[in-house]
Amino acid sequence: MRSFPEAGNSEQPSLQGILKASHRLKDVIAHTPLAFNAHLSEKYGANIYLKREDQQIVRSYKVRGAYNKMASIPKADLLRGVVCASAGNHAQGVAFACRKMGVKGTIFMPTTTPSQKIRQVGMFGKEWTNVRLWGDTFDDSYKASLAFCQQENATFVHPFDDVHVIEGQGSVGLEILEQSEFPIDYLLLPVGGGGLASGIGIVFGELSPATQIIGVEPEGAPSLTRSLLEGKVTELTEIDKFIDGAAVKKVGDLTFTICRDVLNEVLLVPEGKVCTTILQLYNEEAIVAEPAGALSVAALDLVKDKIEGKNVVLVISGGNNDITRTEEIRERSMLYEGLKHYFIISFPQRAGAFREFLNVLSPNDDIVRFEYIKKTNKEQGPALVGIELQKKEHYQPLVDRMTDAGITFEYVNDQPDLFRYLV
Repeated sequence: MRSFPEAGNSEQPSLQGILKASHRLKDVIAHTPLAFNAHLSEKYGANIYLKREDQQIVRSYKVRGAYNKMASIPKADLLRGVVCASAGNHAQGVAFACRKMGVKGTIFMPTTTPSQKIRQVGMFGKEWTNVRLWGDTFDDSYKASLAFCQQENATFVHPFDDVHVIEGQGSVGLEILEQSEFPIDYLLLPVGGGGLASGIGIVFGELSPATQIIGVEPEGAPSLTRSLLEGKVTELTEIDKFIDGAAVKKVGDLTFTICRDVLNEVLLVPEGKVCTTILQLYNEEAIVAEPAGALSVAALDLVKDKIEGKNVVLVISGGNNDITRTEEIRERSMLYEGLKHYFIISFPQRAGAFREFLNVLSPNDDIVRFEYIKKTNKEQGPALVGIELQKKEHYQPLVDRMTDAGITFEYVNDQPDLFRYLV
């Protein structure tokens, strides 16, 4: 979804720079809690703590990097303003920094950006920011932002591949160590462009080298994983954009070099599993996590054998979850868990055919979608039928009953193109 040019800065981020950034940010951003989670700890037999960046001022850690970057820009350059392109948390972080510092900012966003996100940027930036809607995709608005930046001789605020952005985001790591009165055995954190992982990795590499740092990427956007396999920064041709806060086509050149050295492992988590985790965090913990924010918790099943009896910290990176996405999140979760199945069923065009189909359903099978139009001069008419199950183990018995009853059907879930068209 997003690819960026090189940061254009020959410096390297350092622990000293992160300490300086932390001092710069101490009266600006919220020092978010590191909270022990009893439910997850009991479930996984470990001592699990959540670093709650979803409780940050703009509900994500991105403000740390944006503010630190802007605070490092010479005043003469700030007078010409700053520019960024984003449809999410980075835009809100830049907007907040603009208002706080009294700097004019121009933020390019795709025309397809939900109005809620546009309003959020305006709320944080007030009169100091100007939102420009440009193009149908992020790439369109990003290219326009670069041209505008050059035209106005303004400063571009990169979302991750920049020394000062990395150092600002690294302040999360310092806070974790300051708040923990115990050795941290494992640290799990989300990876998108790699800025957060780079900054925290530098801190732990020097101050807590025994900690195993595990990065977590979306399965549909494995940009760092692919680059590590190739041994160089590699741009993906296609990605699943659902986990928008971590869905990047290409990690940064600077962040790749750092992540390669500081991360002990990178795990991939399916988008459907993330959706299940979002719902569980809300229903069981009263935590509103955005998709990227839930990545670290979603990865716990992949490391459960390693972390038993250990001290584990998970970074909840953000909580900007659009309520209009709730139904999509639930749908993806149920598909992943094997609880929702779609069929194209050919019904005989006669009275009683649907009643016969109902006889094959168990008392707990629920029809949640039924689309059927009677065809003239045809013996059979297809219907799209969605069925919700109580347990995934109920699927095969359902299929067996339909087969035994002589029902003609086609399974849709495992046909991506047809599924996207129909569902």
